[in-house]
Amino acid sequence: MELRWTLKKFEELTNIEEYKILQLRSAVFVVEQNCAFQDIDDNDQASWHLCAWHNDELVAYTRLLSPGTSYTEASVGRVVSSKIVRGKSIGRELMQRSIDAIHILFGTSAIKIGAQLYLKKFYESFGFKQVSDVYLEDNIEHIKMLHS
Repeated sequence: MELRWTLKKFEELTNIEEYKILQLRSAVFVVEQNCAFQDIDDNDQASWHLCAWHNDELVAYTRLLSPGTSYTEASVGRVVSSKIVRGKSIGRELMQRSIDAIHILFGTSAIKIGAQLYLKKFYESFGFKQVSDVYLEDNIEHIKMLHS
């Protein structure tokens, strides 16, 4: 599967790109995970948006937040992939590209994330370490993890 990767600030996104981002996040985080939560949280405007496109379809996405936005450290959030690419290592490429982009954009290696607990081993494979107890966020078990 051939993908086209884009990395844009919020104000550089087209209306169609922004719509596709919100559509994918809603499909996975709200519908698939059966979780009613406030996805649109005012952090999108302060973020960089990493997108993987297959033709005109958004198939994977993260938002990258500068240090001081969500945490003292930089952060990767809203990590999501569509059903059509799961099991094809796109999530691994997405996460590696996100880490690399944070190093370039913000000049830091410290990255903090709020991860769903079931993805702990996935994030550990990139060098993240658990730095909090398990907590509930939107009725889903999460942990804070740090990459340094």
